[in-house]
Amino acid sequence: MIRYLENLRAGILEPQALITAETTKRSYSLKLSKLRDVENAQSAGVNSLDVDLVEGKYLLSGAIDGSIYIHNLHNFTGSPNFTARVVSKTDRTNPCAHKYSVECVQWYPFDTGMFVSSGMDKHLRVWDTNCMIPAEIYNFEGRIFQHHMSSASASNLPIVVASSVNQVILIDVRTGSSVHELRGHTSSVLTCKWSPKEEFFLATGSCDSKVLLWDVRSSKSCLKSLDQHNSTGWSSTNTGLAHDGYVNGLCFTSDGLYLLTFGTDKRLRLWTTFDGRNEMINFGKIKNDSKKCIQFDVTINASPKIVYVPSEGSIFLYNVESGEKINTLLGHYNSVNCCVYHPFYHELYSGGNDRNVLIWTADHCQDTAYDESVKSHSIQSKQPPMRRTLNARRNITADTWSSDEEG
Repeated sequence: MIRYLENLRAGILEPQALITAETTKRSYSLKLSKLRDVENAQSAGVNSLDVDLVEGKYLLSGAIDGSIYIHNLHNFTGSPNFTARVVSKTDRTNPCAHKYSVECVQWYPFDTGMFVSSGMDKHLRVWDTNCMIPAEIYNFEGRIFQHHMSSASASNLPIVVASSVNQVILIDVRTGSSVHELRGHTSSVLTCKWSPKEEFFLATGSCDSKVLLWDVRSSKSCLKSLDQHNSTGWSSTNTGLAHDGYVNGLCFTSDGLYLLTFGTDKRLRLWTTFDGRNEMINFGKIKNDSKKCIQFDVTINASPKIVYVPSEGSIFLYNVESGEKINTLLGHYNSVNCCVYHPFYHELYSGGNDRNVLIWTADHCQDTAYDESVKSHSIQSKQPPMRRTLNARRNITADTWSSDEEG
């Protein structure tokens, strides 16, 4: 780090190089935080997590019992020991709450005054954060597994909804109505994601083993159906399969150039979004028996990028470019359903059926230094005043003697 700072001051390095180096170092070194945790207020398993992109201050979580919690992540105490407290919640006692499991929650990308939730009660709710009351409620024919709002454009922000019905629905929040139906899947759609860079481009994954790429400006069928064998070119009539099982996880890289897909065939695959080609990266087998959406995430500004994938009670870290397994994060007592990467703190939050939300950080080295400093200070404070004075004199004498010898 000192070398990077010296090169930065000398003008040899760009500031972005320092950001990339530090982000990569922290992203590779995540461990369960010993000093920070999240208040355990959930009474059921956690299905979905989201960090607001405006301030990076609030953590949103949705649970199996229909409850929703908001935790404050900012530490203003001046102490490294910190618990992120619940600042707002809606549980089963609230008549506005979901009746069944909340499968997905997401902050409005440009303001923390609104968030969206959806679940097994076939409802999508747009919430006013200040009063925790739904401003809009949308009813669907099928159970909702995931929804997503795009962060690429504030002017055009439809919500894409994946449900047990084989059509993908787009909802316009401004008009309060369905604006588009995307037809191409033949079974339940488990997952959907907008591209972080292209505002009209999205991907969907289904129980029919297909991953479809869409341009919502087109009235025709999908742009491409991804083929794991790369057996065909760019064609909307391609019938190839992306996985040999359900596709229940999607995640774009932050630059929008690549798409990661996860399936019940125990495979994680990397695709280029430009031509829909399978990069043939071997991540090995990752156990995945879930019949609902699995939320995983990719680092931002790190090089090479790292993907964090929940699997049973663990979270696996993989190098996106090589497929190499970097580490395994162990801490949950039951299945892990979701994890989200904090873009500002470079840390990871995970939730599971054990009702816990855990924080994974790279601050263990700093924590150790802090503990050693406190321990040293504590030992010195217990010494008699005369002994501390003698120790100080010895140090001064030793320093003076060493200086004379050098002269």
